[in-house]
Parts: sequence; structure tokens; C-alpha cells
Amino acid sequence: MTDPAFASPQTRVAALYRFAPIGESKLVLVRDRLQAVCDAYGVKGTLLVATEGLNGTIAGPEAGIEAVLGEIRALPGFADLDVKYAWTGEAPFLRMKVRIKREIVTMGQPDLDPARQAGVYVAPQDWNALIADPTTLVIDTRNDYEGEIGAFEGAVQPNTRSFRDFPDWFRTEGRALLDERKPQRVAMYCTGGIRCEKSTAFLKAEGVENVHHLEGGVLRYLEEVDPADSLWRGDCFVFDERVSVGHGLVRGEHTLCRGCRMPVDAAGRASPHFIEGVCCDRCRDTRDDAQRLRYAERQRQIELARRRGQVHLGRTDPA
Repeated sequence: MTDPAFASPQTRVAALYRFAPIGESKLVLVRDRLQAVCDAYGVKGTLLVATEGLNGTIAGPEAGIEAVLGEIRALPGFADLDVKYAWTGEAPFLRMKVRIKREIVTMGQPDLDPARQAGVYVAPQDWNALIADPTTLVIDTRNDYEGEIGAFEGAVQPNTRSFRDFPDWFRTEGRALLDERKPQRVAMYCTGGIRCEKSTAFLKAEGVENVHHLEGGVLRYLEEVDPADSLWRGDCFVFDERVSVGHGLVRGEHTLCRGCRMPVDAAGRASPHFIEGVCCDRCRDTRDDAQRLRYAERQRQIELARRRGQVHLGRTDPA
């Protein structure tokens, strides 16, 4: 069965977040209402709801996206919801999940309040001047595999496996960098703005005062800054089926290894160790035969469904 939500050649994608308080007693109500609106309009993706705010990426018909955003903006404190849009010809998500979490982006620092403690927002048009200043220390708050495929010139790469590792990195290596370089300010960035916003609140809680972050993240920078003036190098990893995007938010060259969920570029796909849907150079030695067989069967089913014009993963059949 084909999925009518993605029958159009153009699907609107909205990456969104906002740090604003949601009462503990309201979480289930907010979750259920957002799930109902998404289902009613054929919108798919993931939304995370927590007492500190809301975060997620959704995709679907334009009217459906606007209906969901309208529902979110009607929540107290969410009128200024941060949203970044893109268009894609393929469905970047195959199901809709609205989940209640302890944090909308997991750092493991429960006492932070980014809604009140975040650092200075820097617009994309002002970012180049800030990070080109030799007295600025630029820190990438994303994960190691994200930094491998794209980053700003001169940025420090913590090479963390997850955002939860960032506090430990800063308290050891990051603090040592501040002591060594003695920068006048710190500038941090991430994909859409949420991780660097929370990171600035964390650094301020650690006693670092002059902290800045890229408003709207790399995605807004790639959307608004002319490629000729850009200090970004490579592609930006995104957590959906587009895998990576470049300037103008045009889909990048990367695909996703279904064995380890890591991005794979053209050279990686040309490797004799790369098997579509099964493994890549990164994970080929970490999967046993049973896993490889299971992944291969899954890929066979996906390809069969594709040839039939059907949705394989996340498909909802009528009761």
C-alpha cells in the first residue's frame, strides 16, 4: 500500500525546538494532543516533550506541518518556537512518535535552565566575523561522526560519542583549552541550535561568562549564508533519511549504513566492505553472521517494497 502522506513529490520538513517550561501534569496531555494532530494530517517524524521544552523534526504536507506548528505555538511560552524548514522529494521519516522524556536533548545535567541561562545568540550573518576573530574559541558540540563529515574552519572537535559526554569533555580537555588559550569568548554550534544553546547554559554554570552560540545552528547558517562567503566545510549530518545537507539545505552525498546508523560517503560506498543495508567499513568487524543475515533480509524486504511502490518501515495497515 502506498502512503498518501508522502504521495506528493515535495514534502516539507520542519526542525524545531524551544526551551520553555511545561508542567509535569501537562506532559501527557501535550503528547497525546500532538500525536493526534500529526496522525490526522499525515505528518511523520519525532517530537520529544519534557518539562524543559519541546524538540523534534517532522515532515509531511505543508498544511499538516502548519497545523502541528500552530498547535505547538498555542502552548504557553511557545509562540517564539524556533523552526527551520526544508523541502525533500522523499519521505525522511516513516512513522510518527511523540515521546515524553526527562530532557529534550540529553546532557545529564538536570539543574540547567537554558530558557534563562543560555549564552548570547549570534545570527548567521554575524557568525563569520565572530569565529574568524583569533580571540574566539570555537567549539563543535555535536558528536564525532557529525564532525567528520563537516565543520566550521578552526573549530575544536571534542569527538564525543554522544551529547551526554560533553560535560565530562569540557571539565577535562575543554577547561584545559581555556587555560591554555585564554580566549576572550567561546562560540559554540550544533546542527539546529538546541545542543549549543544548552551547552552555553552549561558553560555559564561552570563559571565561563562570555559564551555565544549560533542562532538556528548550522542548518540556518547553510540556508542563509552565501556559499561564497561560507566558513563551513563539508556537509551537515541530519537525523533523518536525508542523512546530510549542504548549502541551501540541498541533500548531500551521504547515505546511512543500516548496520551502524553512521553516514557513508561515496568513497565509503565504493569500499569492498560496504554492503547496502548490512555494513560499512566502520562496523564490518563488529557484526556477527546472524546479524548480517538479519540485516540482509531486512534490506531484501525494503527493496521488494520499494519496487512495489510500498512503504516498508513504519507502515500502518488498516485494522
